Amino acid sequence: MPLGHRVFDQEHESPGNKGNVVDLWGLDDDWSFGTDGALALQPEPAEAGDGAGTTPVPAFRSRRRFRLPRQGTSLKVPRMATTEAAGFAARARRRQREAARTKARRARRTAALVVVASGCLVALLLTAFGAGDRQAVTITGPAPAERLLPAGPPRPQIVAMQDSLRLQLPVNQSRVTVLGYHAAGTDALPLDPVGTQANAGLVERFFRKLFGSGGSDVRYYVLDGGVGAGTGGLDVGAPVDTDVYAPVDGSVIAVTDHVVNGKAYGVQIDIQPAGNPGVVVTLENLRADPALTVGSTVSAGRTKIGRVIDLSHVERAGLARYTQDNGQHVHLEVQTATGLTGP
Repeated sequence: MPLGHRVFDQEHESPGNKGNVVDLWGLDDDWSFGTDGALALQPEPAEAGDGAGTTPVPAFRSRRRFRLPRQGTSLKVPRMATTEAAGFAARARRRQREAARTKARRARRTAALVVVASGCLVALLLTAFGAGDRQAVTITGPAPAERLLPAGPPRPQIVAMQDSLRLQLPVNQSRVTVLGYHAAGTDALPLDPVGTQANAGLVERFFRKLFGSGGSDVRYYVLDGGVGAGTGGLDVGAPVDTDVYAPVDGSVIAVTDHVVNGKAYGVQIDIQPAGNPGVVVTLENLRADPALTVGSTVSAGRTKIGRVIDLSHVERAGLARYTQDNGQHVHLEVQTATGLTGP
């Protein structure tokens, strides 16, 4: 017969060793095995009901009444003693001291970095902006004797561009006081300055100090006022009677009077650049060289075309605030050939 689970037969099973029941209250007749030793209650028959034939129902009542502690009462228990390993407190104090020293060192390093960064920032700002308004050339007292003598032609140096046209410096470098760009009317084409702007804004000067200025040592100013492109006209500051040379290769197409307030002051010279027949380079504020005539061929930086004149008594030059003279200069601009009247 295969083995299987056998159902427990509670009625026919009997314990191997019966327990001894001790009568605690001496009421063996009134206690049953189910309650003996479990509830510790004294059985007491319930009172008969009002109805006839009612079977008395046994009721149990605690022989001894036990009360729970009132709500809200509490007891104070002594704190349990803790067992610490030998040297635990000393090690804890050492860790606290090490943590405090580490925090202090970190604070000192942070303060030192802040001081160094502040010093570098101040030095950078002073370097970038401290000399922003410094004049390009400072003239004090009488001019030296060598400045009163003819300086000769300038070294080849590009100071401005208009598309593919390159304009060279028309006077000797030793005679230049300052360069300034300004608006020169709606007919003047905008020029692209070469070099760095001396009166640029703070942000532009900051980035120029950080990343360089393109390698050119030419410094120029941008002047306010006028109509048209802000860089339509270029004023090259130089003392009176400074020799002026052609800024481009080409030929002279016109020599006319330069009229201010109805009067002629010097001449206006128009040069058509070689290889750029669509534009004309105009020079003003100068006295024409006697050898210069319409149709003359000129070479950039080699052919003398005139001398600087003084117009400070009829007009106020914008360059005067950047030099200690009256801002005498020769004026250059580029126009389209259709915008000029032929000779």
